[in-house]
Amino acid sequence: MLKKTTYILLLFVFFYACKSEEKKELEPIKPVKPKPVYKFGYKLDDYKVILDTIKSGESFGEIMDRHHVTYPKINQIAGSIKEVFDVRRVRAGKPYMILSSKDSLEKAKVFIYKNDKIKATVVDFKDSIIQAYTYLQPIKTKERIVEGKINSNLSNTMDSLHLSPNLTWAVADIYAWTLDFYKLQKGDSFKLVFEEKFINDSLFAGYGNIKSAVFNHKGKDLYAFRFVADSIKGIPEYYDENGNMLRSQFLKAPIKFQYRISSRYNLRRRIAYYGNRIKPHRGTDFAANIGTPIIATASGTVTESARRGGNGNYVKIKHNGTYSTQYLHMKRRKVKRGDYVKQGQVIGTVGMTGNTGGPHVCYRFWKNGRQVDPLSPKTKLPEAEPLKKSLIAEFLNFIAPLKYQLDHNQLQIEEPPVITEEIAQN
Repeated sequence: MLKKTTYILLLFVFFYACKSEEKKELEPIKPVKPKPVYKFGYKLDDYKVILDTIKSGESFGEIMDRHHVTYPKINQIAGSIKEVFDVRRVRAGKPYMILSSKDSLEKAKVFIYKNDKIKATVVDFKDSIIQAYTYLQPIKTKERIVEGKINSNLSNTMDSLHLSPNLTWAVADIYAWTLDFYKLQKGDSFKLVFEEKFINDSLFAGYGNIKSAVFNHKGKDLYAFRFVADSIKGIPEYYDENGNMLRSQFLKAPIKFQYRISSRYNLRRRIAYYGNRIKPHRGTDFAANIGTPIIATASGTVTESARRGGNGNYVKIKHNGTYSTQYLHMKRRKVKRGDYVKQGQVIGTVGMTGNTGGPHVCYRFWKNGRQVDPLSPKTKLPEAEPLKKSLIAEFLNFIAPLKYQLDHNQLQIEEPPVITEEIAQN
């Protein structure tokens, strides 16, 4: 009797389960309503979206006319937004988006010009009030640490790490006063902690700041830490681990990297072309490919920009009452007399004009009206002022986690060491 009851109970459970499954199968599937898509602050479902690229020779007016905007309206748009966006300066190859009405006319209502990955200019003329403004994509900044070993030069090493030339030039700017990139040796190494910018967590949008770096050159670590010493001016500088500013008044070379010194300052140089007679060389020759940018080694005013005799194309800059520099044999000069140039600004390109046997820039240096050798230890050049003593403790506390990151090759640390004022003074 018990077995029969159990059997009936099992049949009942099985029958109920089957009915439940049958009921589930018959239940209608509810459609999932797609979420509305927004871009540049507009709900795209409300418009017909047109994506295109500015063609060579194409104007803003032609684009608008093609999308059913009348020329009186085009002129009104151009005139009312000229302070924000000059429609005459749209560039070929730049992408744009047009939001048009969804009716049969498909008349343009909004024009969005993509300046770059991050920035776009929005021109909204769907209502009687025409407006134009800059739209910035939401950016997420991530820190990254990389290390490399020099095999030939910095540029090739950075390229092998799949890093943009923009980052290479930024590194060269930081170390331009303290490191001669021509003298890098095979086996020298470096580490960088820098920021990368991303749109929607995936689309790379460029580099941010280099927060810290260290170059191991000839067995010596050359640190660089980004720090704002003057909170009022807010201008960041790079300092070593002891608070000494890396920037000095003069750069070591008029070319950033990928050059070689083909001839040094030498007052007793003999030249075979002149019968092996002594002909003093009062400059330093930096050999590089034709067209390589030549930069001003310090800020100052251009006193000469001309082509003359054996000098060829040359530029001379007066930096102050004590120092002047001159750059000879240029292919092109990019500044004129009276121009004020900043340190690191491109003033010309390497060439072979004047008396020269190969492409190079002859760099000449005056101190108190007399030509001297800027690379000689005897020539003491002015250096930038170090941090104030009152800021040393703050600086050392600031760089402690940054130095830990470099030394231990990791980005996150739980408890960075704290430098007290007492330790800082020691």
